[in-house]
Amino acid sequence: MNEIKCPRCGEAFTIDEAGFAAILKQVRDAEFDKEVRRHEELLAADKRQAVQLAVSEALGKAHDDAAQKEARIAELEARLVAEEREREAQERLAQVERERALADAAAAKDARIVELEQRLAVQEGAFETEKLLAVEQARAALERERDELAAQVKLKEAEKCQATSALREQLAIELKAKDDIIAYKEGEIERYKDMKARLSTKLVGESLEQHCEVEFNKLRATAFPHAYFEKDNDASEGSKGDFIFRESDENGNEIVSIMFEMKNESDDSSHRHRNEDFFKKLDADRTKKGCEYAVLVTLLEPESELYNQGIVDVSYRYEKMYVVRPQFFIPIISILRNAALNSMAYKAELAVVRNQNIDITNFEESMETFKAGFARNFDLASRKFQTAVDEIDKTITHLQKTKEALLSSENNLRLANNKAQDLTIKRLTRKNPTMKAAFEALRQGEDPDGMSTVRPA
Repeated sequence: MNEIKCPRCGEAFTIDEAGFAAILKQVRDAEFDKEVRRHEELLAADKRQAVQLAVSEALGKAHDDAAQKEARIAELEARLVAEEREREAQERLAQVERERALADAAAAKDARIVELEQRLAVQEGAFETEKLLAVEQARAALERERDELAAQVKLKEAEKCQATSALREQLAIELKAKDDIIAYKEGEIERYKDMKARLSTKLVGESLEQHCEVEFNKLRATAFPHAYFEKDNDASEGSKGDFIFRESDENGNEIVSIMFEMKNESDDSSHRHRNEDFFKKLDADRTKKGCEYAVLVTLLEPESELYNQGIVDVSYRYEKMYVVRPQFFIPIISILRNAALNSMAYKAELAVVRNQNIDITNFEESMETFKAGFARNFDLASRKFQTAVDEIDKTITHLQKTKEALLSSENNLRLANNKAQDLTIKRLTRKNPTMKAAFEALRQGEDPDGMSTVRPA
């Protein structure tokens, strides 16, 4: 319990904590309300001062804006007057320029027409003279060339007969030499057949590849000095043969190329291969390595009468492929090389004869081409002349239309000038209420939004 003394009557009384708290709350609430009211009055005073300051600033700004608008209006009016004067001067200058351009165009058109008429007359006379002269010259040239061609044809016929006789004699000599070579090769074959028994014992203990390489190297320096014969070690395309033979002449032209495959197997082998088992691979290797011939040197099928008879041509299965026994290794190279040499000689002679025939044919074709070309050029020249005449007529018609268009444009320019002279602000704003209100506001010193403008004193 607390004892409290009344400030008015001076009498003391007691009060519990709840009552004391209630009284204290009343005192605090009253003080809080008083403080709130004081702050509200201060805020209201500050607000009034801020409003008065803002009003003063707004009035000052309005006075400044009004002065700027008055200055802008005066500037625009001055620019409008200056532009109006400049436009009138430019229109007068443009009118003078148009009249001058029309006069120049008419004079140029008339002069061009006179010039074209004169050129047309001159070209007609010159073309007639040139046409007659060209016809006479062409006739004389054709007659002269006809006589020359007849003489050359007779000369070519005589040369052709002489070349044919010489070629026949040479072919007869070469055929006799070929028969002699065949007889010699047949003797060689017989000698190699006799050597077969002796070679069979020698091949025991060494590989077939080594035997063929040794046999070739025995004759390389004398019989094949420019030949290439090495093992095929390039397996980049999946497979490779055993040996590649290539020979070229002194000019680097390839005479013959052969892909060799050597096949052998021991007598006690459990699986016996056949020669035709290797034909497909050999042909593929020949094609990949760019060789002309393919030769299989084999000891397979030793009892076969077909392969034991000598050189076997299997081109019915694969193009330019042969099968030989080891004793025919060197002969097959010689036969294919000599055949290639003879073929090259025949091809060269045939090319000479063919070129002679082509020369005569080309000469006759050149004469016919000249006659056809002259006729075509004459026809083209005639058509070009007519085209030039037509183009001159079109040019005259086009100039006449240009003159009419210029006269019409002069009338349209005059009408446009009249319309520009009649153009006023009243006409522009007749059907445009927005622009009309804007111009009225400028005249009355008001903003387009309807706000009054305060003019400075």
